Amino acid sequence: MSIEHLSDIRREYTREHLDMDMLDADPMVQFEHWLQQSIDAGLPDPTAMTIATVAPDGQPSQRIVLLKDTSPDGFVFYTNLGSRKAQELKANSKISLHFPWHHLERQVKVCGVAKPLPVARVTQYFLSRPKESQLAAWASQQSKPISTRQLLLAQFDKMKQKFADGQIPLPDFWGGYQVEPHEIEFWQGGEHRLHDRFVYTRQTDNSWSIERLMP
Repeated sequence: MSIEHLSDIRREYTREHLDMDMLDADPMVQFEHWLQQSIDAGLPDPTAMTIATVAPDGQPSQRIVLLKDTSPDGFVFYTNLGSRKAQELKANSKISLHFPWHHLERQVKVCGVAKPLPVARVTQYFLSRPKESQLAAWASQQSKPISTRQLLLAQFDKMKQKFADGQIPLPDFWGGYQVEPHEIEFWQGGEHRLHDRFVYTRQTDNSWSIERLMP
């Protein structure tokens, strides 16, 4: 099929359906249940999520990062604090996450606020990373222009030599965030585009309401 016929690419979603009585009252419990199912199904990169931030001029920006932890309080990821996303979160902490589990005909959308993690927690995670990943964090000024890949590799080699002996310390420009959600939507594909959508909304007493949305 040529690219001229993109509008003809479609398929039916028939794997499952989703009803209110199938949902947990706590959206984080429901999310962890779906995440475990995506892991058990052998999906590639089940923890990959698109995160969206907004620049001061109102321009949204998206990129894919990996979810590194969940708890009753929300979702955790780590990044270079000089990156575009970190700088945008510094000015506007509102964030959206999206988990696209296509093979299960599911997706989850999260809206919330990103709060910086304590240094102790960031350090604990950083030291658990493979050594090459730690070195890469030191070598890359994320989101900054660079003329060639060779310069990046040279910087990596420089860091490798610098930290050849002993433990690699946490860079002062590297951190993490916990996304505290106020809205979480679960989407299950349905036949004839009659998808099942349920949105959890946090109430003032921190309880959650659940509503079915039209597809």
